[in-house]
Amino acid sequence: MIVNFFIVDDTATIRGMLSNIIEDEGMGTIVGEAEDGSEVFPHTLASQKVDILLIDLLMPGRDGIETIREIAPLFRGKIIMISQVETKDLISEAYSLGVEHYITKPINRLEVVSVLMKVRDYVLLEKSLHDIQNSLNFLTSRTQKHSPENVQRSKQNTILSSVNSIFLELGIIGKNGEKDLLDLLTVLHQLDKERIREVPPLKDLYERAIEIRFGSTVSPQEKRKEVKASEQRIRRAIQQVLEHIASLGLIDYGNPTFEHYSSKLFDYSQVRMKMLELEGKIHNGTTNTRINIKKFIQALFMEAKGHEEA
Repeated sequence: MIVNFFIVDDTATIRGMLSNIIEDEGMGTIVGEAEDGSEVFPHTLASQKVDILLIDLLMPGRDGIETIREIAPLFRGKIIMISQVETKDLISEAYSLGVEHYITKPINRLEVVSVLMKVRDYVLLEKSLHDIQNSLNFLTSRTQKHSPENVQRSKQNTILSSVNSIFLELGIIGKNGEKDLLDLLTVLHQLDKERIREVPPLKDLYERAIEIRFGSTVSPQEKRKEVKASEQRIRRAIQQVLEHIASLGLIDYGNPTFEHYSSKLFDYSQVRMKMLELEGKIHNGTTNTRINIKKFIQALFMEAKGHEEA
């Protein structure tokens, strides 16, 4: 998933600093800039699919407050105010109009990264929930005649929604492969509802997941192509999870996320090897071929069930 940013500030240097921080940290894409609020319109933001708007409070033409008041009825993204002015009345008015956070001038890189990461993760979580709802709608349309009860649909919604909090802990919200993993978990959840406890071969899981995304009418040739691409994305996503977990362990061996997931999703020896790799004590890539994808997916699904039942 890509997060789109739009920056409004009358100082080119500030716009450049913010753009560099966003790009350096890999937080998303800068889809537009403006040097005054009078250049910002709801339809423009919508056409550019802006997720996060960073806007200066004081500008010579139309200031940030006035601009936000103008676009608020139609803009559905998140708004972050930038200003060296810290008047309580202005800040209060900005928050009342829907501003999510404040960044103070002069720009402090650590503050900017902290604020933007927080808002970006929330945006990604919302997008993931939207994807979940699409998957739920697909499954509901296929299974409605077999299980029309609202309780069953509610349970399905709960367990799949819990996956997002897990993905956030594992550091893969918004990463390539996240949607593919979600589709696989959707398949496992459907099988679980049908009381099929044994996990099918990975090939079958991938094919069922592709049908969820593209429909049962997808051609065999297209299905094979998508299965191969999906498998590659999932492998990369699991590698990212392994690296994320290992990094947490290096920083703090007692980190609760590290302690909880290091042995559930992987063999602990594998996590330890990745930690040594990150420290530069063994050659890069040593752990890449040893991941048990089926075990990872099954453990991830059981973890999601555990969240739902808790």
